[in-house]
Amino acid sequence: VQLQASGGGLVPSGGSLRLSCAASRSIIRMGWYRQAPGKQRELVATIGSGGSTDYADSVKGRFTISRDNAKNTVYLQMNSLKPEDTAAYYCHARTPNFTYWGQGTEVTVSS
Repeated sequence: VQLQASGGGLVPSGGSLRLSCAASRSIIRMGWYRQAPGKQRELVATIGSGGSTDYADSVKGRFTISRDNAKNTVYLQMNSLKPEDTAAYYCHARTPNFTYWGQGTEVTVSS
């Protein structure tokens, strides 16, 4: 499975960005992790093929994950961005037997 992520960039604090990740085939569960400099990679949000979602507490109410199953694509709408959201964001996909990672896309939030 190949994952192609896009949508990162530089935004001011309080701004918005939308990340996209397209998979080369249908995957049960997809989502996003992030890794800030000097920190461990952490879960941001995931979504199942049926629409069930899971969010990190730090992004609840600000980020929304969604998916288009027909396009094998997952989206992360990020609103009210904060400087602490600055990180490399990695698309993630999981089957019962394998875990897949896309390339990171940088999100930088200026204060």
